[in-house]
Amino acid sequence: MKNTAVRRPAETVAEPQEPPEPGRRAGWVLAALLGGMFLGNVDIAVVNVAIPSIRSHLHATGGELELIVSGYTLAYAMLLITGARLGEIRGRRRTYLVGLAVFTASSLACGLAPNGAALVAARVVQGIGAALMVSQVLTGIQVTFRGAARRRALGAYTGVLGVSSVVGQALGGVLVSADILGSGWRPIFLINVPLGIGLLVIAYVFLPAERSPRRGKLDLKGVGLLSLALFLLVTPLVLGQDAGWPLWTWLSLAASLPVFALFARVERAIARRGGDPLMNVSLLSRSPVSLALVSQAATRAGYFALLFVLALYLQQGLGRSAVYAGLVPIAWVATFAAVGPLLGRMGTRGRRLAAPVGGLLMAVAFAGIAAGLQTTGWLVLLLGIGGIGYGAAFSGTLAHLTESVEPRYAPDVSGLFNTTLQVGGTMGVAVFGTVYLALAEHTGSAHGAFGTTNAVLAAVSVVAAGLVLLAGRSGEPARRAA
Repeated sequence: MKNTAVRRPAETVAEPQEPPEPGRRAGWVLAALLGGMFLGNVDIAVVNVAIPSIRSHLHATGGELELIVSGYTLAYAMLLITGARLGEIRGRRRTYLVGLAVFTASSLACGLAPNGAALVAARVVQGIGAALMVSQVLTGIQVTFRGAARRRALGAYTGVLGVSSVVGQALGGVLVSADILGSGWRPIFLINVPLGIGLLVIAYVFLPAERSPRRGKLDLKGVGLLSLALFLLVTPLVLGQDAGWPLWTWLSLAASLPVFALFARVERAIARRGGDPLMNVSLLSRSPVSLALVSQAATRAGYFALLFVLALYLQQGLGRSAVYAGLVPIAWVATFAAVGPLLGRMGTRGRRLAAPVGGLLMAVAFAGIAAGLQTTGWLVLLLGIGGIGYGAAFSGTLAHLTESVEPRYAPDVSGLFNTTLQVGGTMGVAVFGTVYLALAEHTGSAHGAFGTTNAVLAAVSVVAAGLVLLAGRSGEPARRAA
């Protein structure tokens, strides 16, 4: 396949760094990288359980409570691509350490916040720190590990991502319920401080520094346009459902499209001049990349939509307890976490088929739930199948992207993939959550609304499987040439 991406001048590209020496040091490198991702992802979910405690202790307003949850997500999603490029320009190790330090310090500020406004501000800064460190993880794996070692590292990446989702929900509930020394919600943030300090020491000692980081300037015009576009897109997705989708949410979504288009135009112009664009948007013209990202956005949307809709249905539709609603989805998350490490040990053909087969398994799970197999036993079984499917789709797509794109584009792949995860998940909750709530209100039947929503999710999963299959086939000539 013809390479349509714009090449950067040779003098601006860093030499690929050598893989770390095998054995113990390589393990510590991976532990340092995945530890940061673990902390960043845990704090997406950990605060949800603590909202009632925060409201009672800080007397926070409804708007402040929404921003305590969404401020972190917004800052995190908006800066993943910028963080990946900063790592390329300033050095991945340095950027990771700065991000981890900011995350740890802001966690302390969150835990000591005297009022709702202070907590909102600290959460936004915490999201910035998380974006800076998490955006280095996938890039670090791509440029540090090779061959089978990279496949195992990507499998561990998937596993840690799944485990962090479980820990985020469980840890928040445990710490808030424990009410340590009457501190209520504060330990959910304060626990990050000793963990962050320990991880800083490990990362400082073991993460390799680049021999010659790229010399260049950050594309501030690109940063501004991309941040604005993502803000216009993500803000209504995060806040629109609770607000009842007022006019401003639709205007914001519509306004994001021309800003994205302007961003792409500016980035192409910078690349044509031989400059340093924030993102190589030409990568998106490669069908192996664009199809894989759209497929992953769809599967991520289905996963997040299920978690959201299932919790509502079990509690409001069936009258189940919050504990029951929190434990049942663990079947999905646990099987998702187990698939990544197994996939890293499979042969080439198995890895290529993993993503489309995974999408079909997700469709089977959704279809089974839609058909009415909703007793506890059936639900746990189907959620386990769905988790295996999503784990295979996630890991397979990630392997496909890292194997289909040249190493010099690792920051672009990292930023695009992580941003796709955040936007896809947020969009899934916004779109399918709205569908479920509207159907339940219109028909007066939570059971019917839940079944219909899952039927739609099954169809989306089939489409996602087809897209990633096409992505794999279109990328085959490039892989053979490589």
